[in-house]
Amino acid sequence: MKIAIISDVHGNYPALSKVLEEIDRMGCERIISLGDVTGYYAEPAACLDALRKRQAVQLLGNHDWYLATGASCERSRLVASLIHHQRNQIQGERLEFLKSLGSRHDEGEMTFVHGSWKDNIDEYIYQVGPEMLPPGYTYCFAGHTHVQFLTQFGGQFFCNPGSVGQPRDGDARAAFATLDSGAITLHRVAYDIDATVHSMKKAGYDNPRLWESLYIGAQIGGRIDKISISPLTP
Repeated sequence: MKIAIISDVHGNYPALSKVLEEIDRMGCERIISLGDVTGYYAEPAACLDALRKRQAVQLLGNHDWYLATGASCERSRLVASLIHHQRNQIQGERLEFLKSLGSRHDEGEMTFVHGSWKDNIDEYIYQVGPEMLPPGYTYCFAGHTHVQFLTQFGGQFFCNPGSVGQPRDGDARAAFATLDSGAITLHRVAYDIDATVHSMKKAGYDNPRLWESLYIGAQIGGRIDKISISPLTP
């Protein structure tokens, strides 16, 4: 069975649509989303609905948690304002669905989280070593950093599929991964960034910083991130 693993869609529906087209073309039978379908961009409801229609396994990310709990993002005024804006879309049954999501999914040899196995929702793995991976699993998937990465420690694989909606590794294309017959493959697909910008402007977002970074595959503000192997790794 070919499984598609996606993460960090962040309300970027043009990016998600293109990734779903590619997933269909490749013949993937299942989708697992590592969380943060909401946050940042203008169409979180459309993204949430699209993944629900596909019966994707969905996990709770930190932006989803802000919406589900009513909490604010204390570390970023910008993120807090965007979450507040999105509360108008994520209401009623959608909100109840978001509240129902778990923060970790284990299935056979596979384990999935948004952040890490220490803090499922909000720990970033920028340096990865075998001590960070849970014992007993061959395939370990985490998102949150928006940086696509794949490595192996003995009999364990660690994969960050990257971000569908806001890549931060210097590649503006939407990112995802597949697992097929024991092999993990990383994928990138170009999408219409101008369409995302148009949807932002139409929704009343007026801060160019929100979309300028999409064209270079960076954090808002222009920083490009990377994941590395922990220096403690033997």
